[in-house]
Amino acid sequence: MSRYDDIIHLSRPQYPDLPPMSIHDRAAQFSPFAALVGYDDAVAETERLTDRRREISEEETRDLNDALSRLTEAFAREPKTHPSVCVLYFIPDERKSGGRYSEKQGDLRTIDTYHRQLVFCDGETIPIDCTYRITF
Repeated sequence: MSRYDDIIHLSRPQYPDLPPMSIHDRAAQFSPFAALVGYDDAVAETERLTDRRREISEEETRDLNDALSRLTEAFAREPKTHPSVCVLYFIPDERKSGGRYSEKQGDLRTIDTYHRQLVFCDGETIPIDCTYRITF
């Protein structure tokens, strides 16, 4: 005979002034919790690496201006042309200093000189000030 044989088959005590708790609510009392809400996100954000934006050299500036001039002339000659280009550009990070470099390959619809951006046929735009290289 064990110590609890006399109470093992008894039902759970019921209290008239307290309604019985559901199994889900009872289980929630013992579930783990995050003592510091958002701490894991803050640590992950700190660990995330970004690239520094490098200064563009005079030679790269000259090459970029030359490519933009040739594209502008191509649009002036044939307004309906959509040259296929590859653009290397910098995307600034929204949360911390730095950002990342990305490469976009696609058909260029136009060069928006008023807003200083390249407009692609798929609707994506790239600021000219963030552009490092254009090849076509």
